Amino acid sequence: MRVIAGSAKGHRLYTVPGGETRPITDRVKESLFNILGDWIVGAWVLDLFAGTGAVGIEALSRGAAHAVFVDKSSAALRTVRRNLEHTRLIERATLVQADVFRYLAGPIERPFHFIYVAPPQYRGWWMRVIKLLDEHPEWLVPLSTATSLVVAQMHPREYQTMPLSHLSVHDIRRYGSTLLCFYTLGSARTT
Repeated sequence: MRVIAGSAKGHRLYTVPGGETRPITDRVKESLFNILGDWIVGAWVLDLFAGTGAVGIEALSRGAAHAVFVDKSSAALRTVRRNLEHTRLIERATLVQADVFRYLAGPIERPFHFIYVAPPQYRGWWMRVIKLLDEHPEWLVPLSTATSLVVAQMHPREYQTMPLSHLSVHDIRRYGSTLLCFYTLGSARTT
């Protein structure tokens, strides 16, 4: 696992000890950031269930303004910190040790352009996060200001449609055993 492009290109990232996390593969991460392109430059990023921090670090390397990494695991956050120090991106990062659901139920300090959701598989947690963000769209930069995006990572068998009021599916991409669902603020529909 490595940083693919930008200021930290080529840096290998440390993994979380114990095998409890499932880091995004380089192939999927490269595809994701090819889709995002230059849009990520200057963005505020929220990396939920951060694990190794690979997505937020890639965003910072490619010019994101700031990334907030949230994970309940102290081992995961130690790994994120180590990776941020290794890539020299620590100054533009905030690490939060918290349960993601409690974090999202708490006060919103600022909206984000890009929120990445990669929880443990087969627990339905990605749906809980999408529903929480749908109930609190103020986590996202308003449409009148800029485009904002939520991407949920899951196994393809986990995907389900659900009624939403503020978010809608913009795109779905499958990469082997990984599915990325792209949500944007917009017209309400069943997704």
